Amino acid sequence: MAMVRDLPLEDRPRERLISHGSEHLSNAELLAILIRSGSKDKSAIQLAEEVLGIYKESGIHNMSQVTVAELTKLKGIGEAKAAEIIAAIELGRRLSVSKNGNVAVVSGPEDVAAYAIPRLSYQQKEHFCVMLMNIKNHILSMQTISVGSLTASVVHPREVFKAAVQQSAASMILIHNHPSGDPTPSREDIATTNRMVSAGKVMDIPVLDHIIIGNNRFISMKEKGLIA
Repeated sequence: MAMVRDLPLEDRPRERLISHGSEHLSNAELLAILIRSGSKDKSAIQLAEEVLGIYKESGIHNMSQVTVAELTKLKGIGEAKAAEIIAAIELGRRLSVSKNGNVAVVSGPEDVAAYAIPRLSYQQKEHFCVMLMNIKNHILSMQTISVGSLTASVVHPREVFKAAVQQSAASMILIHNHPSGDPTPSREDIATTNRMVSAGKVMDIPVLDHIIIGNNRFISMKEKGLIA
């Protein structure tokens, strides 16, 4: 069984990263660099492939929620290696939020998505949020109103508009994620949206759109003509 140390220098993940750049490495090679050393029976790359194999069906984005307990079930991954992997994942998430989530003014659904995707795309439960804006469409905040199950979250206009009144918001955009990765609106999504739109007319705080976040993609319900 070939171990990483047995590979020619130019084929070893760390050396390939230094010589060619991280973008040229596979997911397994990048993870192998974090794992550093293999076990008695497996190389670091084989261990990395075993970790990634857990997410073969659900998608690698779900790895953002991995725990130490899950990783240490794999022979060859101890608490120290598990902690390093999780730390690297969290650092990557924070960099993504910092890079893509600095939208200050909303001019369209793409701006909302750029702000929300780094925050919601990898959540394993459904988060229903409101983006609150002033009269010039500057973002005041994005607040989580409800965290539901993997399939649904229940929200009430009372909680939604309480946040808007507290911040003197002029308008709002509803946002929630689909943990399945598919942002296609459900019947419940459409019904909830139109209930909020009606409440917004009464409160004089218009609901401008509802953005549904999937796996690094989104749908604007307004653009789809699904808002009454």
